[in-house]
Amino acid sequence: MLLILLAVALMLLALVLHRFHVPLRHRWRRRQARFMVQQLRRRDRLQPPQLLYARLRSMDPLAFEELLLESLERRGFRVIRNHRYTGDGGIDGKVMIDGALWLIQAKRYATAIRPEHVSAFNALCRASNCRGLFIHTGRTGPQSRESIGNSSHVEILSGRRLLALVTGGPIAVAEVPGRAVLPAKSHRATPWRAR
Repeated sequence: MLLILLAVALMLLALVLHRFHVPLRHRWRRRQARFMVQQLRRRDRLQPPQLLYARLRSMDPLAFEELLLESLERRGFRVIRNHRYTGDGGIDGKVMIDGALWLIQAKRYATAIRPEHVSAFNALCRASNCRGLFIHTGRTGPQSRESIGNSSHVEILSGRRLLALVTGGPIAVAEVPGRAVLPAKSHRATPWRAR
């Protein structure tokens, strides 16, 4: 009987450890993202924007996702990471902002973003009944803006707003007056609600 209880306890322990285990490649990308955030929030934040964009575009795509999540965490928001990078259904992470769940999609572009990527993310946000942040390093063309139209589901974050996010500067979640503003200073959020 004692052996059966010990076996069950070991199986439960293994299940819990497996659930919270972070694979080596995830740890490496998180470490790279933390290092980049530290650089961008210190002296490097004064570099010319073109150089900062080039640095972001040259990052590993998955480390770029982690950089955005790390930047949001440092603002005190509760971030929910995916357990794996592939097969995420177009969602690169989630964040709680003002008590609401926001989906995140991160794209590294050297040129204009593709409107079909924006409209697919908009459809995903509508289907999930969540708001979303489409964060990218490229240029947002008129077709991409039209693809979301007057949608209240997707917020495109790029350009100066992206640089403010990664360097720790103040940034509005939406360009509409009266919407929430992401705080510039790092502070702890409560476990279930972001400040």
